Amino acid sequence: MNTLSDLNALRAQFPALQRTVAGRPAVFLDGPGGTQSPARVIDAMSDYLRRGSSNHGGHFLTSRESDATAEAARLAMRDLLNARRPEEIIFGQNMTSLTFSISRALAQTWQPGDEVIVTRLDHDANISPWLRAAADRGAMVRWLDFHPADCTLALEELPGLLNERTRLVAVNYASNAVGTISDVGRVVALAHAAGALAYVDAVHYTPHDVVDVQALDCDFLACSVYKFFGPHTGVLYGKYEWLDRLAAYKVRPAADEPPGKWETGTQSYESLSGVAAAVDYLAELGGAGGSRRERLARGLSAIKAHEAALSEHFLRGAATVPGLRVYGLTDIERLAERTPTFAVELAGHAPAEIAAWLGERGFFVWDGHYYAIAVMERLGTLARGGLVRIGFVHYNTIAEIDRLLAALRELAG
Repeated sequence: MNTLSDLNALRAQFPALQRTVAGRPAVFLDGPGGTQSPARVIDAMSDYLRRGSSNHGGHFLTSRESDATAEAARLAMRDLLNARRPEEIIFGQNMTSLTFSISRALAQTWQPGDEVIVTRLDHDANISPWLRAAADRGAMVRWLDFHPADCTLALEELPGLLNERTRLVAVNYASNAVGTISDVGRVVALAHAAGALAYVDAVHYTPHDVVDVQALDCDFLACSVYKFFGPHTGVLYGKYEWLDRLAAYKVRPAADEPPGKWETGTQSYESLSGVAAAVDYLAELGGAGGSRRERLARGLSAIKAHEAALSEHFLRGAATVPGLRVYGLTDIERLAERTPTFAVELAGHAPAEIAAWLGERGFFVWDGHYYAIAVMERLGTLARGGLVRIGFVHYNTIAEIDRLLAALRELAG
């Protein structure tokens, strides 16, 4: 077993991390846009295809194996999110598609004059579905702002936005652009006190810390497996009462009960093989002993501690790079309030120029708005090309950060 105490052995599990650019090891700092996969995930997916694939529900071997694959993935995600039952786990193409599906179903319960609340700190996948649904039903959209100085959600404004007509509050657990972690538990409690539902985008949060949907008491929570070392598959948690009560847009022969009523068409069973393997990888980081949920909690706690050290090292080093500005929380004492994701700009250089320059030297970073359009609009950076996003995950190292800082100092001139 390899744990975070042996980072070299851990990194050896990831084939992609062995790549080089111009003779030097590639540095994957693009985790917020998608992480790399360990060999066990790759093997699980290829093994499914190699054995022979089939659709579900048949009276023959490969079909029964597909059923078992889906069930294993559902149980794994139940443990990762701490859902009450596996039927509360829905798989789909991606978080965006799943959110549009739920928004369309929920909107059928709204009336003209009802209200929904979205935040300016969210990825657009947790904004546009609700804007469209509200427009379809004549509902009003209210916006919860964030503080540009530190990119924290303006939660003190939420009570003033809520009223008896509020039907839903959509909020992200952590910003995919600037890394801020929001007090989602408080958002959910306030929404429920007003009689509204709470929909949580946990895509960016899930790779970095423990998710507990029962403790949050959220009505829905969405995440993406490719953000935590697995395949491109979206996952939706929903309280069973809502998944059962709402009318899904589906074909007539499909199941009338969750989860089948929400899983349109044929699932990617090879991907579901990878989902279970990705969760088991995270659990392995928690060592031996206890249930899978307990091992996942220990593994993610170890990840959080390692990433906090990476964040501190980066922030201290970034302060020494001439002209480099880091947006969001930069206080070392507040690392618990952010993920290791940093939006930066360098004086005199456009974001695309910086990303291209770093890319040629083997540093993989993103530039632009990363679909967090409202964030960039609020910060006033959208018109000038957004920002450069640097994101660390648990397979990154202090040595990689030192290489990055040296490259940024070189570019700064």
